[in-house]
Amino acid sequence: DDDSQRRTTPVVTFVLIGLNVLFFLVELSGGDQFIEQWAFIPARFQRHSAEGAVTIFTAMFMHGSWFHLIGNMVFLWIFGDNVEDRLGHGKFLAFYLLAGIAATLSQYAIAPESGVPNVGASGAIAGVLGAYILMLPQARVNVLVGRQIVAMPAFVVLGLWIALQLVSGVGTIANTDESAGGTDPEQPPGGGV
Repeated sequence: DDDSQRRTTPVVTFVLIGLNVLFFLVELSGGDQFIEQWAFIPARFQRHSAEGAVTIFTAMFMHGSWFHLIGNMVFLWIFGDNVEDRLGHGKFLAFYLLAGIAATLSQYAIAPESGVPNVGASGAIAGVLGAYILMLPQARVNVLVGRQIVAMPAFVVLGLWIALQLVSGVGTIANTDESAGGTDPEQPPGGGV
């Protein structure tokens, strides 16, 4: 990460990372019942949109695995502080939440009948990464490669995030079956997400 241009302390970024980690720990202790209650499930939202509306927000703080959580939080740490510095704390928080809402509703528009729980901050973080590349197109990001720190173009590091999302997504798809989310959102999942 390169913070040489940053002028403010990224309070919102730190709080978002803390909330994501805390929510994931609660998710782990709550198991499938917690996931069923707080994840965004498109088919449930379609049937009972008033009841499911809160899950548009809560799902943004849930994750499918430690790998998913750590990957998202590392990229939020690297890029979020710079975007927060440029936008200001309040606008950054609003932008982050709106990006997450847009991602969730986009997934809903594509698969409104899906009974598979939708979790993760990936949509919100994708918005932050997009804002970063638009605000700082020539930026370089310091990355630990082996034993040395290398300054890489930001778009290369963003490509790595996209690759991580694909790996995470393929792993999630491979683990999703009738018992792990199925097509009936009224039935609790039998396996983990």
